[in-house]
Amino acid sequence: MEAAPSSSSTSTSTSTGGSVTFYDFLDRMRNPASLDLVRSIKSFIVSFSFYTPNPDNDGKKVQDFYLSMEAAIREHPLWAAATFEELDSAMEGLEKYVMTKLFSRTFASVPEDAKIDREVSEKICLLQNFLKPEHLDIPAVLHNEASWLLAEKELQKINTFKAPREKLLCIMNCCRVINNLLLNASMSENHALAGLDDFLPVLIYVTIKANPPQLHSNLKFIQLYRRQAKLVSEAAYYFTNLVSAKTFIVDLNGKSLSMDEIKFEESMQAARLTQTNRATQIEASPTLQGGSSYPYMDAEAGELTVGDVERLLSLYKDVVTKYTSLYKVVRHLSMSKTEIPHSEGTSFLLTQPEGTNTKIDHQRGN
Repeated sequence: MEAAPSSSSTSTSTSTGGSVTFYDFLDRMRNPASLDLVRSIKSFIVSFSFYTPNPDNDGKKVQDFYLSMEAAIREHPLWAAATFEELDSAMEGLEKYVMTKLFSRTFASVPEDAKIDREVSEKICLLQNFLKPEHLDIPAVLHNEASWLLAEKELQKINTFKAPREKLLCIMNCCRVINNLLLNASMSENHALAGLDDFLPVLIYVTIKANPPQLHSNLKFIQLYRRQAKLVSEAAYYFTNLVSAKTFIVDLNGKSLSMDEIKFEESMQAARLTQTNRATQIEASPTLQGGSSYPYMDAEAGELTVGDVERLLSLYKDVVTKYTSLYKVVRHLSMSKTEIPHSEGTSFLLTQPEGTNTKIDHQRGN
């Protein structure tokens, strides 16, 4: 089997280098000499929005636009003496700018994408209830919760970003953590590397543990809109492996695992029953004053699933809103007690000086 590409570090920043590249691109685009390029970019973005979503056709349109713009940038006076790296940086900036502008139009652009995302996530939620490393024949020497957790966190970041490059880097960072785990095991535990036979099962397990949001749509988005010249080598290897992991999970049954088929079906049915009971408990949970229910008060961390996140976020917002309202009332009452009687019968109110709580954020977003 082919071994995973080696990596000298466990993580590549999805923001630092990318931000420098992106802001350099924007700075050059502000130069009056780039007006023709700016017009081409804006024209493409506007015209693209008029087309009915068709992922395959949309991907071809974007890839063709990348190629035409690359040729235009190479011949442009602003890049007359540019190195290969500078031209590549310009194209990275272009990709991020265009796809961020078109994100809502291109990501999960057809109903089928949302349907598949939901099915994949729901199946992973069920598998999380019973699947163990040994069911995927992962050697004990590769059982490393710390490394697995780090890989999971990298993969879960994928929805934080809108640019294809940054989404792909989340996948690469996840896979590099796994690859380094394999390399460390081979050196410290005398474990003979089995290439893909070791790498893919760990990636499948990490993906199930992470249950990254909208996995299908994110993979499709990267495949369609990442510059094809960049989906090669290490990036292509790791990306293809995650696609394989997703396919394995979708098709997974008792025959796919080191697990009795009857036991697998019983475990899946038990997981469905657990999910149904949890949903029933949420609906039937007692309601506190104000109309909001808090069904997770007695829950343990290990009992929660990714499917609970949306409900927890709603409850969190409700609690914060009520706390803020209560704080304002208490503060008003305490301030009313700080009034100092004036000799002429009026009063002075001690208040915070105007402007002392002003916050100025100078950070630029990614």
